[in-house]
Amino acid sequence: MKAFKQGRYSGFIKPISYIFDLIVIIGSAFLFRINLSDLFLFFFYISFSWFIIAFYNQFYEVQRNTRIVQIITLLLKQGILFAVALYAFIGFFKQPHLSRLNLANYLVLVFLLLTFLKFLIYFLLNKYRSVLGGNTRRVIVIGKNEKTRQLINTFNTRLDFGYKFEKQFSVKDKDFSLKECFNYIIKNDIDEIFFSIAELSNKQTNHLIDFADNNLRELKFIPDNKEIFSKKLKYEYYDYIPILSLRNIPLQERLNKIVKRLFDILFSLFIIIFVLSWLTPILAILIRMESKGPIFFKQSRNGFNYKEFDCFKFRSMMPNPNAHLHQATKGDSRITKVGAFIRKTSIDELPQFFNVLFGDMSVVGPRPHMVSHTNIYARKVDKFMVRHFVKPGITGLAQVSGFRGEIETDKDIINRVKYDIFYIENWSLLLDIKIVVQTFLNAVKGEKKAY
Repeated sequence: MKAFKQGRYSGFIKPISYIFDLIVIIGSAFLFRINLSDLFLFFFYISFSWFIIAFYNQFYEVQRNTRIVQIITLLLKQGILFAVALYAFIGFFKQPHLSRLNLANYLVLVFLLLTFLKFLIYFLLNKYRSVLGGNTRRVIVIGKNEKTRQLINTFNTRLDFGYKFEKQFSVKDKDFSLKECFNYIIKNDIDEIFFSIAELSNKQTNHLIDFADNNLRELKFIPDNKEIFSKKLKYEYYDYIPILSLRNIPLQERLNKIVKRLFDILFSLFIIIFVLSWLTPILAILIRMESKGPIFFKQSRNGFNYKEFDCFKFRSMMPNPNAHLHQATKGDSRITKVGAFIRKTSIDELPQFFNVLFGDMSVVGPRPHMVSHTNIYARKVDKFMVRHFVKPGITGLAQVSGFRGEIETDKDIINRVKYDIFYIENWSLLLDIKIVVQTFLNAVKGEKKAY
């Protein structure tokens, strides 16, 4: 009963969302002539499918601190899986007369309406918390350091989160005692307790956990500055044994793999058919007019799981025996006039869409290095090998963040690795699209290190 009370009516939000979504899913079907032979079977099937997928996808697990980009990702996943389930209805229940076109129109309408509802509820709740002060949770913070200061500042400035900061307890104070904290929590009906791991002993932490469990309070940890707690941990069970993994990689999930591969295939086919089909003959003539040699240049690079593959490019240099050993530098005499242009505009990278289509690369991911450089950086740069947990990309987060091209200092490769690891641990389809758009904009305006 206490847990429901803590939410301040938030226990009603999910059921209301279920009902509204069900109304949209069923009601929209009446707007199109889908030619259904059994209306009730269809309604049961789509309702059951929607909520099974939503349960698997955690579609309704949107918290007060959930970011908009996460909501968009949820909507895309839910929409794709629901579309698959919907068209499976045709074959599974043998509906040859069902209108595929009207079913597609129905899908589009449902997706648009549910997207509107999802964001409407999200923004209305934010306004309800920030303007009217409703749906709030009373919180205290135990510990006094830079991270607790930042957290308290977030509570006080992000009113849309709906956290009402009540008091901070400093462990370093002489008169500090957990008993005093416990009394304050009970007396002031505190909902959530945030505490700094760095400032409490193991014994104090155990007492705090026991108190929170026995009094139905939510307890949340503020990571300390130790390496293990600064990572994005993955919590899972092996039978009944809890296990922490030091890195959660979204692209290891089957659904995410399918979504990313589908995006890669469609995008690469679009570029190959509508760009490379006419651009390749033109560049072939220009490249051969300036220098003899092949039109394409291939170079052995390390990809997924450190496996070597041939990476394709338009040749931008005079044929030379050191192309596989030395990276291009500013003012490099090996680069031709045509090569300088296609490197500046990143056109030389376009043949790598064949690598994407063949499955060696992805449109977005950590940029692959020459094998000789990979061997050096693997020994020299901490966590460099983490980049090989996913497929390499034509472009990446590091490249659109200012770390593309020549590695001039150790700082360049270290920062590149940091951005690559962030991408690996925080992948989403929306992030891929954002990086692709930024890559295009950078190519149009030109980049300082594109040589």
